[in-house]
Amino acid sequence: MKTSTASQVHFLQRPEGRISYTVEGSGPLVVAVPGMGDLRSSYRELVGPLVDAGLRVAVTDLRSHGDSDTGFRTFGDVATGEDLLALIDALGGPAVVLGNSMGAASAAWAAAERPDAIAGLVLYGPLLRDPATSPVASWFQHALFRLLFAGPWGAAFWAGYYTKPLNRGRTAPWLGEHVAAIRASLREPGRLRDFRRLTLQLTHSVVEPRLPEVHAPMLAFVGELDPDFPDASAEADWIESLGAEVVRVADAAHYPHAQRPDVTVPATLAFLSERRAEGWEAARA
Repeated sequence: MKTSTASQVHFLQRPEGRISYTVEGSGPLVVAVPGMGDLRSSYRELVGPLVDAGLRVAVTDLRSHGDSDTGFRTFGDVATGEDLLALIDALGGPAVVLGNSMGAASAAWAAAERPDAIAGLVLYGPLLRDPATSPVASWFQHALFRLLFAGPWGAAFWAGYYTKPLNRGRTAPWLGEHVAAIRASLREPGRLRDFRRLTLQLTHSVVEPRLPEVHAPMLAFVGELDPDFPDASAEADWIESLGAEVVRVADAAHYPHAQRPDVTVPATLAFLSERRAEGWEAARA
């Protein structure tokens, strides 16, 4: 299933299967990573402006998402971070990485693991740590995931959750089209099964201890209505304490890059311009 307007889908071979991605433009490398249950077309508001700014923009699907192969058995922030580093190496880095949700956590892990490969991080709705919950609550959440994604109703459930709580506030004019594509993708053989595997394996506890090792400049956008944070303002303060520049985005939830491009696109372009002024392009030579 082709989920991007780019002319060609490419594939990166990994030990358990292939990761799909597209590349547009020329210049220093930017790699964009979506969040759990999403498609690379979620970055459609950013790709055009970045290409116009003289950047080479690669947008990747997660394992078993979009046009990537199904059948992966290992999922989560470390697996995605390793895929990200392999893609940067294949395309010629260093890269500034854009990450949403778990994609942001994966990008942060990669920056700690390979500082030479990451020139900067731009994070949208970043989930950089697990919420503070009791063991009972955690068990109940995993039991719920097992049930919700165990049958054909899983695609409809995720589409509804993506549409409403996760996109609370202002919505992109193309949200309906995008959610329909997500739902159609999850109906393809193997995708819902693998999505369930991801939800059961995912933990950001592997990322939080590595955050002090991240020295790449960071820009983070936190939607003030994001339901994934018990307190979005407090989460923004915590991310700021890590050394990131934080933009609190009004009238947006978990996808500020899609919901409020009027805020996120100019700020992202300014951040990338600063990285170029610091010699990011020279580091690639």
